[in-house]
Amino acid sequence: MNDTPTKSELLAQACERLGLPRGRYTVKPLDRLRKYIATRLTDSARDIPHFPLTADIALDAMLDARVAYNLESSARISVNDLMVKAVALALVEVPEVNVSYMAEGMLQHHHADVAVAVAIKGGLTTPIVRAAETKAIAQIASEMRDLAMRAQGMLLKPDEYTGGSFTVSNLGMYGIASFGSIINPPQAAILSVGAARVRVVLQDGAAAEQRYMSVTLTCDHRAIDGATGARWLQALRGLIETPAPLFT
Repeated sequence: MNDTPTKSELLAQACERLGLPRGRYTVKPLDRLRKYIATRLTDSARDIPHFPLTADIALDAMLDARVAYNLESSARISVNDLMVKAVALALVEVPEVNVSYMAEGMLQHHHADVAVAVAIKGGLTTPIVRAAETKAIAQIASEMRDLAMRAQGMLLKPDEYTGGSFTVSNLGMYGIASFGSIINPPQAAILSVGAARVRVVLQDGAAAEQRYMSVTLTCDHRAIDGATGARWLQALRGLIETPAPLFT
């Protein structure tokens, strides 16, 4: 007779030790995607020295320009599309952030291959806009619609979601004001984008409303120091607050 407890029995015993009696929960087996995500993020959180930098960025100019663009163009661009373009141009301006730390040396990426976190059933994936700094905003918008749609159907090819140089995670559409993300290795940084909010500021001595958002750049301290990350956020702020380069 085999008295070795089953995996289910061992789990039940462990839960009881945590004060979770049997019958108070249901065990859902981990699928392959969830196991993969858990392993990668655990490795990242354990092995990479993360540090965050948070900045507020005024949005009025970019949001107004987006409305005008969408009225005049057959293309329809989203705030997320504009963030991809802004991130790409900021990586060109401050290439020290467009890197990957490897034990053998630092990789300096030649292009801004911007990955975008997309929620899918059971987890998330990060489809990539390759060489985003070279693409017009309408092309970025078209590619992102296609990538996001195929991501939902689990139809992306491996080279469409692996090998990016930087990741953008946007939870603004869920009303999240500010958050930080875990780095997607071997990348050295990830940008977390919060919701648009309104604050009162002084303009020409008078109170005025201003739309703004909080963004958090999480960096791998082995590859990026605080001053470099701050310079990159300054470049990003300049592109969003004076957004003409985003619409080319």
